[in-house]
Amino acid sequence: MPKIKVMLITEGTYPFNGGGVSTWAHILCNQVNNADFTLYSINAFFEEKSKYELSDHVEKVIQVPLWTPDEPYDYISYGEEYYKTVGRKEWTTEKCIKEKFVPLFEELLQMIYDENQNMQKLDYLFKQIWLYFEDYDYKETMRNVHVWDTYVKIVSGNIQKKNNPSAALMDITVGMRWIYRFLIPLAIVDIPKVDISHLTLSGFPLIPALIANYKYGTPIMLTEHGVFIRERLLAINNSEYPFFLKNMLIKFSETISRLVYYKSEAIVSVNLFNKKWEILYGANPDKIKVIYNGIDHELFKPREKPKHLVGIPTVVAAARIFELKDILTMIRSCAVVKEKIPNVQYLIYGDNNAVPEYTAECVALIEELKLQENFKLMGPKSDPHLIFPEGDISILTSISEGFPYTVLESMGCGIPVVATDVGGVKEALDEHSGFVCKPKNHQEIGENVIKLLQNEELRKSMGINARKRVVDNFTLKNFIDQYEEVYNAVSKVETVS
Repeated sequence: MPKIKVMLITEGTYPFNGGGVSTWAHILCNQVNNADFTLYSINAFFEEKSKYELSDHVEKVIQVPLWTPDEPYDYISYGEEYYKTVGRKEWTTEKCIKEKFVPLFEELLQMIYDENQNMQKLDYLFKQIWLYFEDYDYKETMRNVHVWDTYVKIVSGNIQKKNNPSAALMDITVGMRWIYRFLIPLAIVDIPKVDISHLTLSGFPLIPALIANYKYGTPIMLTEHGVFIRERLLAINNSEYPFFLKNMLIKFSETISRLVYYKSEAIVSVNLFNKKWEILYGANPDKIKVIYNGIDHELFKPREKPKHLVGIPTVVAAARIFELKDILTMIRSCAVVKEKIPNVQYLIYGDNNAVPEYTAECVALIEELKLQENFKLMGPKSDPHLIFPEGDISILTSISEGFPYTVLESMGCGIPVVATDVGGVKEALDEHSGFVCKPKNHQEIGENVIKLLQNEELRKSMGINARKRVVDNFTLKNFIDQYEEVYNAVSKVETVS
């Protein structure tokens, strides 16, 4: 019996970058038995090497870098015959762009700003845009003066109609550059024929899934980790972008999210928390299924604390150093703990080069609060199952999460957790296995860390309960069995069991 062919579409994660979504994807690609995978990886820049050793279930990796100085096809061959590439450029005339593309582009921009969007109409519009780029060149089209003039006309009209603050020429230029980059996957027309396009977020990676759907009728499914639109709104509102760019980015992101929910035949959420956001943006509740992440509880298991840390009150974390993990709050909680436990050690394992400016801000705060001997950025660690046994407790201070692996992994190791109440944390971590605190409340977080570090009996009791909770609810087998069922249902392919 044939296996199901799945195109797993990622953005900034697997297989070239780490993090929770990459952990999830790596487990999926290694453990699912009824599917083989093509990885369609959208990245900021061209990546030379995979961060992971890929499973035999991975048949192919397609990489699309969005923000390189040149176009993706200047770095990578996507298998198209040379004559077709040359032909597209020759066929893309001024007249063709003005008559065939400009009306489609104008309608797309109008729909982005429309308060009453029709997803069926938007779906049809994207199909027409894809059909255009089947025959004509992306770069020649998008950089044409008629396209620019149309863009300026629509966004200027929206500024005036809504009485919004005026936008500088630079802002308008940046907005067009964003649109150009977001839509680049439309230039990659040779999409493989698969049985399912599996999205890992409800954002712009929808485009290759749309192409496969239009070209082959390939069904689309989505796994929602942290809700894309919620995290996008958080990031945009915390940014220093001028109003015009914030407004445009929000409108475009919301439009794409709605289309993802409309087109997906199955929406898998990693927690119950996500469902209210998905429904708010138009998802059919009947399509939504919750599948909790699972871990290998035989690998993530209780171990002896390393000798060099015995007797030292130790807090561990596994977290990339970037804004959503809110490491600044974690640092401030350490200052609270140090007042009562002067020799406390916070050991933070994770990529500290992901966002260098944010890492620099963290280092500056560590120095300002005189925590150099207490708060250590340890960098990445290749064996995550050995991270949590180093600590007496673990900590998570994120402002957004899906269903965090770090919480499950810590619990599996019998290490109680102090975490913020985001995403599905409360669904994983009950009151018998750790403490849940308000996001950004470093005082509350610090006080709960102190409570656990100073009460050995409570710590041990919570550790035992945490381990039991993982074994009873969040094993790898539960996780894999449920994904195999969803793949069978969405693909409708008769497969191996």
